[in-house]
Amino acid sequence: MSNQVVIALGSNIEKEKNLPRAIELLREMCAVTAVSPIYETEPVGLLNQPNFWNAAVLLQTDLSASDIKQQIIGTLETKLRRVRQADKNAPRTIDADIVLFNDAVFEYDGGDGRSRPIPDPDLAKFPHVAVPVADLLPDLPHPQTGEPLGALAKRLLADVVREYGRSPLTPI
Repeated sequence: MSNQVVIALGSNIEKEKNLPRAIELLREMCAVTAVSPIYETEPVGLLNQPNFWNAAVLLQTDLSASDIKQQIIGTLETKLRRVRQADKNAPRTIDADIVLFNDAVFEYDGGDGRSRPIPDPDLAKFPHVAVPVADLLPDLPHPQTGEPLGALAKRLLADVVREYGRSPLTPI
Protein backbone atom coordinates (compact mmCIF):
# COMPACT_ATOMS: atom_id res chain seq x y z
CA MET A 1 0.00 0.00 0.00
CA SER A 2 1.32 3.40 -0.93
CA ASN A 3 1.43 6.03 1.80
CA GLN A 4 0.86 9.75 1.34
CA VAL A 5 3.48 11.50 3.48
CA VAL A 6 4.17 15.18 4.08
CA ILE A 7 7.72 16.23 4.98
CA ALA A 8 8.40 19.74 6.31
CA LEU A 9 11.75 21.21 5.30
CA GLY A 10 13.69 24.11 6.77
CA SER A 11 17.18 25.56 6.30
CA ASN A 12 19.04 28.64 7.49
CA ILE A 13 22.65 27.74 6.66
CA GLU A 14 23.26 28.33 2.95
CA LYS A 15 19.48 28.05 2.58
CA GLU A 16 19.50 29.25 -1.05
CA LYS A 17 21.50 26.12 -1.91
CA ASN A 18 20.41 23.60 0.73
CA LEU A 19 16.61 23.80 0.55
CA PRO A 20 16.41 23.32 -3.25
CA ARG A 21 19.04 20.57 -2.97
CA ALA A 22 16.96 18.82 -0.30
CA ILE A 23 13.95 18.79 -2.65
CA GLU A 24 16.16 17.49 -5.47
CA LEU A 25 17.50 14.69 -3.23
CA LEU A 26 14.00 13.73 -2.13
CA ARG A 27 13.01 13.46 -5.81
CA GLU A 28 15.96 11.11 -6.37
CA MET A 29 15.01 8.89 -3.42
CA CYS A 30 11.22 8.69 -3.65
CA ALA A 31 8.10 9.75 -5.56
CA VAL A 32 7.57 13.47 -4.87
CA THR A 33 4.06 14.37 -5.99
CA ALA A 34 3.95 18.05 -4.93
CA VAL A 35 6.18 20.80 -3.49
CA SER A 36 4.84 23.85 -1.69
CA PRO A 37 6.06 27.37 -2.32
CA ILE A 38 9.13 28.35 -0.30
CA TYR A 39 8.72 30.88 2.50
CA GLU A 40 11.28 32.93 4.37
CA THR A 41 10.52 32.85 8.08
CA GLU A 42 12.00 34.24 11.25
CA PRO A 43 13.62 31.76 13.65
CA VAL A 44 11.65 30.32 16.57
CA GLY A 45 13.18 29.78 20.01
CA LEU A 46 16.80 30.77 19.35
CA LEU A 47 16.25 34.18 17.77
CA ASN A 48 19.83 35.36 17.15
CA GLN A 49 20.39 33.46 13.89
CA PRO A 50 19.62 33.85 10.18
CA ASN A 51 16.07 33.55 8.86
CA PHE A 52 14.89 30.20 7.53
CA TRP A 53 13.53 29.04 4.24
CA ASN A 54 10.66 26.60 4.79
CA ALA A 55 8.68 24.37 2.45
CA ALA A 56 6.71 21.13 2.48
CA VAL A 57 6.91 18.15 0.16
CA LEU A 58 4.24 15.54 -0.54
CA LEU A 59 5.49 12.04 -1.28
CA GLN A 60 4.09 8.65 -2.13
CA THR A 61 6.01 5.74 -0.64
CA ASP A 62 5.59 2.18 0.57
CA LEU A 63 8.01 2.87 3.45
CA SER A 64 6.95 3.08 7.08
CA ALA A 65 7.46 6.28 9.07
CA SER A 66 10.49 4.75 10.84
CA ASP A 67 12.03 3.76 7.49
CA ILE A 68 11.38 7.22 6.03
CA LYS A 69 13.08 8.83 9.03
CA GLN A 70 16.09 6.51 8.91
CA GLN A 71 16.52 5.93 5.17
CA ILE A 72 15.18 9.06 3.45
CA ILE A 73 15.57 11.84 6.04
CA GLY A 74 18.76 10.28 7.44
CA THR A 75 20.34 10.23 3.97
CA LEU A 76 19.14 13.77 3.27
CA GLU A 77 20.63 15.11 6.50
CA THR A 78 23.92 13.26 5.93
CA LYS A 79 24.29 14.51 2.34
CA LEU A 80 23.53 18.08 3.42
CA ARG A 81 25.87 17.80 6.43
CA ARG A 82 23.27 18.39 9.14
CA VAL A 83 24.99 18.83 12.49
CA ARG A 84 22.76 18.30 15.51
CA GLN A 85 23.38 20.65 18.41
CA ALA A 86 22.20 20.70 22.02
CA ASP A 87 19.70 23.46 21.18
CA LYS A 88 17.13 21.94 18.81
CA ASN A 89 16.49 25.45 17.45
CA ALA A 90 20.13 26.04 16.47
CA PRO A 91 21.01 26.95 12.85
CA ARG A 92 21.05 24.01 10.44
CA THR A 93 21.75 23.14 6.82
CA ILE A 94 18.50 21.17 6.68
CA ASP A 95 15.71 20.15 8.98
CA ALA A 96 13.30 17.52 7.70
CA ASP A 97 10.37 16.18 9.69
CA ILE A 98 7.49 13.87 8.89
CA VAL A 99 4.41 16.02 9.52
CA LEU A 100 1.63 13.78 8.19
CA PHE A 101 1.45 10.09 7.34
CA ASN A 102 -1.82 9.40 5.51
CA ASP A 103 -4.50 10.51 7.99
CA ALA A 104 -3.00 8.45 10.81
CA VAL A 105 -2.30 9.32 14.44
CA PHE A 106 0.53 7.30 15.99
CA GLU A 107 4.07 7.40 17.37
CA TYR A 108 7.13 5.94 15.71
CA ASP A 109 10.79 5.35 16.56
CA GLY A 110 13.15 7.40 14.41
CA GLY A 111 15.96 4.91 14.96
CA ASP A 112 17.50 6.72 17.91
CA GLY A 113 15.14 5.36 20.56
CA ARG A 114 13.12 8.59 20.63
CA SER A 115 9.41 8.34 20.02
CA ARG A 116 8.02 10.86 17.53
CA PRO A 117 4.33 11.74 17.11
CA ILE A 118 2.36 11.80 13.87
CA PRO A 119 0.94 14.26 13.06
CA ASP A 120 3.87 16.46 14.09
CA PRO A 121 2.59 18.76 16.90
CA ASP A 122 4.30 21.74 15.17
CA LEU A 123 1.63 21.53 12.45
CA ALA A 124 -0.95 22.89 14.90
CA LYS A 125 1.46 25.41 16.48
CA PHE A 126 3.58 27.20 13.89
CA PRO A 127 2.68 28.99 10.65
CA HIS A 128 6.08 28.08 9.14
CA VAL A 129 4.93 24.43 9.23
CA ALA A 130 1.17 24.83 8.74
CA VAL A 131 1.20 27.22 5.76
CA PRO A 132 3.42 25.16 3.41
CA VAL A 133 1.55 21.97 4.37
CA ALA A 134 -1.80 23.70 3.77
CA ASP A 135 -0.54 24.84 0.36
CA LEU A 136 -0.32 21.14 -0.54
CA LEU A 137 -3.48 19.83 1.14
CA PRO A 138 -5.78 22.75 2.09
CA ASP A 139 -8.93 20.65 2.43
CA LEU A 140 -7.39 17.73 4.30
CA PRO A 141 -8.72 17.53 7.87
CA HIS A 142 -6.11 17.57 10.63
CA PRO A 143 -6.04 13.92 11.79
CA GLN A 144 -6.65 14.86 15.43
CA THR A 145 -8.84 17.98 15.35
CA GLY A 146 -10.65 17.59 12.03
CA GLU A 147 -9.94 21.24 11.18
CA PRO A 148 -9.13 21.62 7.45
CA LEU A 149 -5.41 22.40 7.07
CA GLY A 150 -6.13 25.56 5.07
CA ALA A 151 -8.29 26.92 7.91
CA LEU A 152 -5.69 25.87 10.50
CA ALA A 153 -2.93 27.72 8.61
CA LYS A 154 -5.06 30.87 8.23
CA ARG A 155 -5.92 30.81 11.94
CA LEU A 156 -2.27 30.43 13.02
CA LEU A 157 -1.19 33.21 10.64
CA ALA A 158 -3.94 35.52 11.89
CA ASP A 159 -2.89 34.87 15.51
CA VAL A 160 0.72 35.86 14.76
CA VAL A 161 -0.29 38.92 12.72
CA ARG A 162 -2.59 40.00 15.56
CA GLU A 163 0.22 39.59 18.11
CA TYR A 164 3.14 41.05 16.10
CA GLY A 165 1.41 43.22 13.54
CA ARG A 166 2.92 41.44 10.53
CA SER A 167 3.09 38.09 8.81
CA PRO A 168 5.92 35.78 9.91
CA LEU A 169 6.19 34.35 6.36
CA THR A 170 7.43 35.97 3.17
CA PRO A 171 7.00 34.03 -0.08
CA ILE A 172 10.29 33.51 -1.95
